[in-house]
Amino acid sequence: MKIIIAILSFSLFLCACDKDNYDPPTALLSGKLVYQGEAINVEFNQVPYQLYQFGFGKTGAVSNTSFTQEGTYSVLLFNGTYKLLIPNGQGPFLWKKLPNGAPDSITVTMNGSQQLDLEVMPYYMIRTPQITAAGNNVTATFKIEKVITDANARNIERVNLYLNKTTFVSGNGNYNVANVSRTGANITDPNNVSLTVAIPAIVPAQNYIFARIGLKVAGVEDMIFSPVVKLTL
Repeated sequence: MKIIIAILSFSLFLCACDKDNYDPPTALLSGKLVYQGEAINVEFNQVPYQLYQFGFGKTGAVSNTSFTQEGTYSVLLFNGTYKLLIPNGQGPFLWKKLPNGAPDSITVTMNGSQQLDLEVMPYYMIRTPQITAAGNNVTATFKIEKVITDANARNIERVNLYLNKTTFVSGNGNYNVANVSRTGANITDPNNVSLTVAIPAIVPAQNYIFARIGLKVAGVEDMIFSPVVKLTL
């Protein structure tokens, strides 16, 4: 009996080793959110995307993660065919939908690494952003382009200028040390918007700060941003 138990235990050990010895995924799928080839900047870890692989008994997402604040993504996959989508109501943009209202998907066939940019339709774009530091203030000037003008159009709720000690900059309280806001109703000329915010005392002291502009669309949770800039003080 002890011999039989030993043989069974050894067999189970070999099976466990076989499962643990599968090669990890090596095909890298990467890309970024774009509108007509231009990168879409969002808030770090707030806009999700999903990848599904059909067959092999799989029903749920094999990857459910978020875009970086630069709007980029990357995920390691096994070779095979996947469906990529952005869930409804996510992002400061429209993602294509099926006739029943469900989010449409992109078929991705992995046979080695590849880059795939994701075309979206933003409600607005922040154009020609210029952010400068002078004295104790940071000033941003920019234009606002309204991209969606049909029945899906929405108003601007507000625009913000955010400052932070690190490269992560957004409306999240952990990612800004100062900000200034202007409501959409107070924007008289979308082609000439200016915001100025005072630079707070930074502890420990540093001779630089990071900044970017954010635009909040009415009724849309996620903001669209300008690229982060580093300012020497």
